[in-house]
Amino acid sequence: MNTRFKPKFSIKKGDQVVVITGDDKDLKKPRKVLEVILEKSRVLVEGVNIVTKHTKPTAQNTKGGIVKKEAPIAISNVMLWDAKSGGPSKVKLTRDNGKTVRIAKKSGEVIK
Repeated sequence: MNTRFKPKFSIKKGDQVVVITGDDKDLKKPRKVLEVILEKSRVLVEGVNIVTKHTKPTAQNTKGGIVKKEAPIAISNVMLWDAKSGGPSKVKLTRDNGKTVRIAKKSGEVIK
């Protein structure tokens, strides 16, 4: 990705999102965003894209073994959850008293 301009996304850490494509696709189950990786245009979503990682024994983890953890997915594969309409919704960015506000296009509700 070009490093000259910082990308702007309407999804932030802590938002409720729906996975719209891929193995974990579920349009009815909202999930929480754990992290947004701007440089790679990816998001870490709770309970999505679980991978197994084999770890060696260390001082902190004396047993080692197999650890299951979430891996990032492309930000284009998720949509914000609109609680009022009960489904995924596109987002419109507007200015309100000098602050940028995110508004769900389906219901017109302000997203916190």
